[in-house]
Amino acid sequence: MSSPAPEVVRLLTVKGETVAVAESLTGGLVAAEITTVPGASKVFRGSITAYATDLKHRLLGVDATLLAQRGAVDAQVAAQMAAGVRKALGADWGLATTGVAGPDPQDGQPVGTVFVAVEGPFGTGSGSAGGGKVAALRLNGNRAEIRMESVRSVLALLLERLASEHSGNERAQDTERNGGF
Repeated sequence: MSSPAPEVVRLLTVKGETVAVAESLTGGLVAAEITTVPGASKVFRGSITAYATDLKHRLLGVDATLLAQRGAVDAQVAAQMAAGVRKALGADWGLATTGVAGPDPQDGQPVGTVFVAVEGPFGTGSGSAGGGKVAALRLNGNRAEIRMESVRSVLALLLERLASEHSGNERAQDTERNGGF
């Protein structure tokens, strides 16, 4: 399956929006995947690789009590990481990955337990975060496979949010600019 990164960069460019990434188990792979796309510099603000649990609190603002009670492999931790990197790096969208790639369980969670999150701008008039979503994944495979599927999954989650906000009018304008495809 091809990477969602080119389409993510394209839609962010069309919308004039930016993204920042908070990574744990992926160790910088999400940032690397985004920046392989030509033109990514227009939309990619940067990333924080907070591999150590204490950095999730210190750099991303994840609640210390939450980390102490549940550990780093948790849906709420992922959501707070995404919101924290969005704020820290001044981006429209924040992405986060946290989980267990193996070889051993962590924080009472089995290998393959992953949480990916996206946090985005407030939807117009909705009164709620238009882009906030966490996905819980149970992945199979070796360490490398789990990490790469985590990258694909968090980018797909952002793509889903971007595409749902891409109105018909914006889509028509974008099609016109790109030769009618």
